[in-house]
Amino acid sequence: MSEQGDSAPADIEPARMRPRQKKRGMVSRVVGVFGELLITAGVLVLLFLGWQFSLNGIMLSNQQASDADSLAQNWATQTAAPTPTATQPSAEPVAPSTFQYGEPPTLATPGNAQEFAILYVPRFGSDFKKTIAEGVDPRSVLNNGGAGHYSTTQMPGQVGNFAIAAHRDGWGSPFLKINELQVGDQIYVETQDGWYTYTYRSSEYVTPYGVGVIDPVPQNPGASPVDRLITLTSCNPLYIASERVIAYGVLTDWTPRSAGPPAAIAGLTGA
Repeated sequence: MSEQGDSAPADIEPARMRPRQKKRGMVSRVVGVFGELLITAGVLVLLFLGWQFSLNGIMLSNQQASDADSLAQNWATQTAAPTPTATQPSAEPVAPSTFQYGEPPTLATPGNAQEFAILYVPRFGSDFKKTIAEGVDPRSVLNNGGAGHYSTTQMPGQVGNFAIAAHRDGWGSPFLKINELQVGDQIYVETQDGWYTYTYRSSEYVTPYGVGVIDPVPQNPGASPVDRLITLTSCNPLYIASERVIAYGVLTDWTPRSAGPPAAIAGLTGA
């Protein structure tokens, strides 16, 4: 009789136990899905920014140039009023005008979202020209790539404050370089009557609630205006918009349409 050992025969191996796959916990699955969503959202944001600052910006700039040209050509074809002459002496004392062509005319208030003026700022670029429309609603005005007029403020050339707003980043970024203005820079506003020349003089930064900057006398509610101001407003800093950057100018000249545009922008006006 052969002896029977305790161990299995050498040619028979015990079955190997396969390690059991652990099921992914609910938390890890949620984290994974959330991470994928964040990556997708990041890609979409980058694509949107690329579109906003490149293709869309180019399209809006081209459209703005076309709209401005159409406005200027329409005004040029209208019957030009005779060039004003210096104020003649009269029996009653009259305050002398500080402008070469006398007191500047004032436009009637335009309809909501109506384009009524063209803005030229050489400091923003040698070919910079944007339309100015009535109102500051983003969808109907500002997102078109131009500037909007605060309807509660004065019109170009009027004593008080002609206040306008525009985007600084996105939608054509018309006021991207508002922080680069230098004292003495010219800001031109063209209307059907002619060209208003404002001279930049100062800037300030305020909170989004600093509405006193568009008062007739900025930051002085109730004060009686004497100067003819222009106020440019936009968001700051770039991409954050936690405050507003404000640029002020004062009217230093105006030129009637019949006298031709100021030399600095003659090549842009088409007049």
